[in-house]
Amino acid sequence: MVKATRHTHGHSAGHTRTWWIGVLFSIGSVCFLVGPFPGFVELVGSHTDGMVFFVGSIFFTTAAALQLLDGVVTHEDRLDLWASIVQLGGTLYFNVSTWRALDSALDDPTAYDKLVWAPDAIGSVLFLVSGLMAYAATSGGVFRRWPRTRPGAIAAWNLLGCVAFGISAIGAYLVPDTGDVVDLAAANVGTSFGALCFLVGALLLLPRQPQVTA
Repeated sequence: MVKATRHTHGHSAGHTRTWWIGVLFSIGSVCFLVGPFPGFVELVGSHTDGMVFFVGSIFFTTAAALQLLDGVVTHEDRLDLWASIVQLGGTLYFNVSTWRALDSALDDPTAYDKLVWAPDAIGSVLFLVSGLMAYAATSGGVFRRWPRTRPGAIAAWNLLGCVAFGISAIGAYLVPDTGDVVDLAAANVGTSFGALCFLVGALLLLPRQPQVTA
């Protein structure tokens, strides 16, 4: 989800945008991190839990839009810019899936897969594509080791989170004949672990405070 953002060193506007991108991605990641926990669902109820996912997706979309804007302003290279565009598209699909999941009357498995799971799966695919592009832009290739830098670490954590979200989407498919998900544990663990990876990347994105010298 989150990728390294370039800005001119010492430029306050660039640092401010990067700070907001990191904070917004962090909040969204926390929502997706705690949402799948069974104890949390039992504590707040299924509808409130669904709202947590939806609110988290809105934070993701806001952060992704701001990151795309930052890329345009700072004239990122084409691959980075496309990664931001695809990332934003993925967040929009998550907006749709998490909003539709709030409909408690959506009991038919076929309708659920079409209205909720499908946009969730598409969003996960777009995240993975975006993560691969951002990783390639940072490391110089998809199959190359990431550089031992903050941007390299962000790209690696981001890609790992995208893979985890993809696994979650596969596990969340609702089998029409039985009405059961393929693998509930994979869906929940994949979502939480992916969100944790995104959270680490978002925190790494936050600009370091400059040292104050006497």
